[in-house]
Amino acid sequence: MGDRTPAVINLEDMYKQRWLDYSGLILAMVFWAFSFVWVKEVYVVYGPLTTVLFRLILASVLMLGFAWITGKLVRVERKDWIYFVLLSFFEPFLYFMGESFGLMYVSSTVGAIIVATIPLFSPFAASRFHQEKISIRTYAGIVLSFLGVAVVVLDDSFHFTASPLGIALEFLAVFSAIGYIVVLKKLASHYNPTAIITYQNTLGILYFLPLWLLFEWKSFVTIPFHPAAFAGILKLSVFASCIAFIFYASSVRKLGINSVNIFINLIPVFTALFAWWILDEPLTLRKLVGIVVVILGLLLAQIKLKRNTEKMVALQQDGGR
Repeated sequence: MGDRTPAVINLEDMYKQRWLDYSGLILAMVFWAFSFVWVKEVYVVYGPLTTVLFRLILASVLMLGFAWITGKLVRVERKDWIYFVLLSFFEPFLYFMGESFGLMYVSSTVGAIIVATIPLFSPFAASRFHQEKISIRTYAGIVLSFLGVAVVVLDDSFHFTASPLGIALEFLAVFSAIGYIVVLKKLASHYNPTAIITYQNTLGILYFLPLWLLFEWKSFVTIPFHPAAFAGILKLSVFASCIAFIFYASSVRKLGINSVNIFINLIPVFTALFAWWILDEPLTLRKLVGIVVVILGLLLAQIKLKRNTEKMVALQQDGGR
């Protein structure tokens, strides 16, 4: 009997830690859902490149200061720089190019629903780079979730209710996010989340600065300072580019790709509610049905069977005896 007590304590500690990890993930999804709304608010005054560039500059300053104070800004090994460069290329650069320009043509809710298909494609990346098999349940979930997306973006005559260009740009963000998480998983085993996000945001500035100087610099200098729009950029920097990414990177390190990506399903739900509440975007029955179908498909594709969880717990207990 005495030999079994430590195992119970370890399991309790594990569940407490998991609860903290999952709570952080949910908070990250809330912040990212809000980001679709905040971006729309900033676009009233500034263009996409201006929004992203200043978002990254502010985020980098905040992260560098935090990393320096906490001593978490570790040195990058020479062999890993290529992965950091690739990480920043996928996100923020390619992801934000797709998401930010896509939101000029589609609503916040539609954009969030498309981004929520990321878990559909993650198993293919996991199969390719981590040799994980794709089950029939996963394929069924993919089909069901695509039907849900179709309900949202197509009308009764199968015509797009949202811009095809906007949809294509949002899917560019989806595939960029998949490339990002594959590289992130590799780096997360060697570097802490604070260091990863700090380097990610700082390198991202180098990608966006030339494009901003070329396309939006002239218009930016002619626009008077707009406090409300800059407040939106500040919120994007602090909550979406710093806090949410730290929670996300930490969870990828501890929980794995597929477990973390399940929570992306929550983004369209939160975004639809926030957009309805703040931007007065219509929350139609069609959108609600589409959201439900997308989430059901994602859960079907991703969720673990209960017996697998019970098996894991049993193995944990046996290992502690």
